[in-house]
Amino acid sequence: MNFDDTPQEAEFRAVARAWIAANAPKQYEEELRKSSLGRTQLKNANILEVAKAWQKKKADAGWACLHWPKDYGGRGSSPIERVIWQQEEGVFGKLSQLFIIGHGMCGPTMMAFAREEHKRTYLPPLASGEKVWCQLFSEPAGGSDVAGLRTRAEKDGDEWVINGQKIWTSGAHYSDYGILLTRTDPTVPKHKGLTMFFLDMKSPGVEVRPIKQASGASDFNEVYFTNVRVPDHQRLGEVNDGWNVSLTTLMNERMSIGAGVATGFPELFDYCSSLMLDDGPAIEDRAVRSKLANWAVKASGLKYTSMRAISALSKGERPGPENSIGKLVAGSMIQDVATYALDLQGAAGVISGPEDAEVAGRFQAMLLRAPGTRVEGGTDEIMRNIIAERVLGLPGDIRVDKDVPFNKIPTKGRS
Repeated sequence: MNFDDTPQEAEFRAVARAWIAANAPKQYEEELRKSSLGRTQLKNANILEVAKAWQKKKADAGWACLHWPKDYGGRGSSPIERVIWQQEEGVFGKLSQLFIIGHGMCGPTMMAFAREEHKRTYLPPLASGEKVWCQLFSEPAGGSDVAGLRTRAEKDGDEWVINGQKIWTSGAHYSDYGILLTRTDPTVPKHKGLTMFFLDMKSPGVEVRPIKQASGASDFNEVYFTNVRVPDHQRLGEVNDGWNVSLTTLMNERMSIGAGVATGFPELFDYCSSLMLDDGPAIEDRAVRSKLANWAVKASGLKYTSMRAISALSKGERPGPENSIGKLVAGSMIQDVATYALDLQGAAGVISGPEDAEVAGRFQAMLLRAPGTRVEGGTDEIMRNIIAERVLGLPGDIRVDKDVPFNKIPTKGRS
């Protein structure tokens, strides 16, 4: 791995750093710095409005979705320049997290499969943050099996009529558009009867119900479709070839999420550096130091695994499935870190209010959000399968329903 910038990369970094220093919303810097997984909020401002304003400013100056073509609202930069930008954007990148699904998953899928007129119409406002997109994949009966979905799309002239339900849809309550995976032929094996569309989330028949989480937040949603009509020209890819289309989305999802999952270790280290236990500073306690050392090794491993992907980007190569490692390790690590921090707090750990709890309740927020991190973008079990099959080359799982027509697969309540 080469950690040094080339002369061209160094020049790009300097220009990006200067622009960010001159234009970033620094009035929110301290709050963003102190925010953690599960609690990225602003006291006196609507974070979605602030994020949209920052994204629009970046777009107007040519810094939005850097790796996208200019015709679609990007800059036409190299992948490594995108990484450099993310490094320099720092804490202000937390504002960009509100657009990660649109920019990292929906946009690339639209670029690969949408009609050219749709790309030019829908992608620039997506890149600029003026329109927010969501991804409508998971369903209550499907679990981690995306191909087990039951939302139906039936052809009616030049339109498709959609009925069904999606769940755990991040950001659906403030999204303008979404990409939607449906079942169009139940008489063929489950991976072969799917079709992808994009739709306006304000279409008649679309109902979004936010899910109240343990933390009190509502990042995820249930979405119901009742006779929703979508024009055929909003279909992405061929009829019944939606699984191949969805692979583009899923590949980009794992790259977007896996490369940037928080671990909680820096927050824990800072906390232990200032915490006093009954017998002295926490950082001098052997048991605490042992825990920190183990997590430091994991955090370092994640850092250099990510660096391998960055090195591949710098050489013009496409990173492989190693980002699944990042999500698998970091997802469980942040849960363990938050639990340990609350153990150190003792009885005070039950107080979660940011005004009263230690460290503004950062670890309480982490712990309550951690299970969602381990599920979204693929569960731990899915990540292990990907690593086993695509990184280590182990034999795939036995899938007894792989070649069975979807409507013949036994389910509860079906005789």
